[in-house]
Amino acid sequence: MAKKISKNERLPVNKERALQVAMALADAGGLEELTMRRLAQALQVEAMSLYHHVPNKAAILDGMVDCVFGEIELPVGNVDWRTAMRMRALSAREVLKRHPWAIQLMESRAAPGPATLGHHDAVLGCLRRNGFSLALTGHAYAVLDGYIYGFVLTELNLPFDNEEKTHEVAKGIFEQMPPGAYPHLVELTREHVLKPGYAYGHEFIWGLELILDGLESKLKLQQQQAMLPDGSE
Repeated sequence: MAKKISKNERLPVNKERALQVAMALADAGGLEELTMRRLAQALQVEAMSLYHHVPNKAAILDGMVDCVFGEIELPVGNVDWRTAMRMRALSAREVLKRHPWAIQLMESRAAPGPATLGHHDAVLGCLRRNGFSLALTGHAYAVLDGYIYGFVLTELNLPFDNEEKTHEVAKGIFEQMPPGAYPHLVELTREHVLKPGYAYGHEFIWGLELILDGLESKLKLQQQQAMLPDGSE
């Protein structure tokens, strides 16, 4: 039977717990809320004692990024590449929305952890096993990650997140426009964005399928070229 922890009883501090609490602080207030002093306070320890578990704040950030990568669903088994990339993209989007601070750090760490390295290797391996050339694998990974990170960054920074707020923001913008100005923007907003059921987030899967269609087309072209005699065009 698990021991019940009293309200005033301090949980033991280790690297894993420090990372969990650091992520909670960043989730709640952004990276600016994460300092070694605040982390120590949240862990109910002296700041200097943290250095027994992590050497510096950079190591905390490295560990946090590794934890985020560890939450993203990876390609498994014999799932076809398109299904695997779709599942991974959808999972990555949800994870990054839970940890909005992570986007700016995901590819910036010079000391990636095992979950990060394993994530990259699994995605690359899935593409390679499914016939992607080395160059096409690199192109695919770059465009998929660029789309995922960019979309989520835009999504998190929109000034609206529901229909009511969307109408409110649109009304304020329209009121500032001269009559007849920006007709295409007005048309799109009124005839698409303000329609019942619209959500910017629904655009994610549409754009993702467009990218997957393009990659599939490139893969087929690569396969066709591989069947031609040497020197044929």
